[in-house]
Amino acid sequence: MIVKTIFAGFGGQGVLMMGYTLAHGAMSAGYNVTYLPAYGAEMRGGTANCTVAVSDDDIASPIASEPDNLIVLNTPSLSSFQNRVASGGSLFLNSSIIAVESTRHDVQIIKIPSSDMAGALGNSRAANTVMMGVFLKKTGLIPPDVYLNSMQEVMGSKKKAIIELNHKAFAAGYEFTEASI
Repeated sequence: MIVKTIFAGFGGQGVLMMGYTLAHGAMSAGYNVTYLPAYGAEMRGGTANCTVAVSDDDIASPIASEPDNLIVLNTPSLSSFQNRVASGGSLFLNSSIIAVESTRHDVQIIKIPSSDMAGALGNSRAANTVMMGVFLKKTGLIPPDVYLNSMQEVMGSKKKAIIELNHKAFAAGYEFTEASI
């Protein structure tokens, strides 16, 4: 099994953190992993994306010309990456920000109001963690407890309030169904 996922959005939305915590969690679960970040010169507001490959076998290349999954947090990223997703793959959209429709009809499109959901929890910056909850629920790629432990290990114990918020945000995403909105 090999699953390749692209995460894309603006810098500051936690796109690289999403990929890094997935990679860390997948390694903790015993998988082979590659993590390939890419970002513009700007720290916030510029483009950011990363590719994560998870496999139970060796990974020949970290590049995902046809990823199985695409998680997009903004409209420019949808325009840039939607045509790369493999037919039959999944496209996860932050519907709080992305108002346009995808042009793809051969992929599963999952719309999540992740920014709104995170805002309801007290901090819209946790939208990336809401999205990870939905992603891991839909894909089953790694167990939720492994991901949450990895996220805490990556973020460190100095940010306890942020860890608690992210646990709530992840749970909200994991429990999300499109029928619930």
